[in-house]
Amino acid sequence: MRIEAELERLGLVLPEPMRLPPGVTLPFPWVRVHGHRAFVSGHGPLNADGSLAEPRGRVGDQISAEQAYTAARLTTLAVLASLRRELGDLDRVTAWLRVFGMVNTAPGFTATPGVINGFSDLVLHLWGPAGTHARSAVGMAQLPFDIPVEIEAEVAID
Repeated sequence: MRIEAELERLGLVLPEPMRLPPGVTLPFPWVRVHGHRAFVSGHGPLNADGSLAEPRGRVGDQISAEQAYTAARLTTLAVLASLRRELGDLDRVTAWLRVFGMVNTAPGFTATPGVINGFSDLVLHLWGPAGTHARSAVGMAQLPFDIPVEIEAEVAID
């Protein structure tokens, strides 16, 4: 449990499963394992109790790039929590293959790569070279529940 020990050393906590807003159902799994790959559905930033983290809104007018970077880091923890629930042990992740980062952007905001670095920086810290991944970081006109960041991923597992 090397990855979880490092998270603990950093003082980071994996959140509980997302507490969906009333009336919302999601007809898909957070993680879909197929062969030696795990496909991770889009996640947003969560508090430790599974509630949606604040602030919410568009990056570039309602939220700063720095706040959005922190939201991307919180999203990393949400993704890792889902992977741990599905796989039982984060050390089963042998490589990060692909990350798709979406940022809820105000018109004219183009610094989406720096926002999604909040995700990539933590993955690279935890996994080292195995954390290297192909990545997109795109701006969106709106994201679900007005979250600032949504990230999906694909990992190799043993």
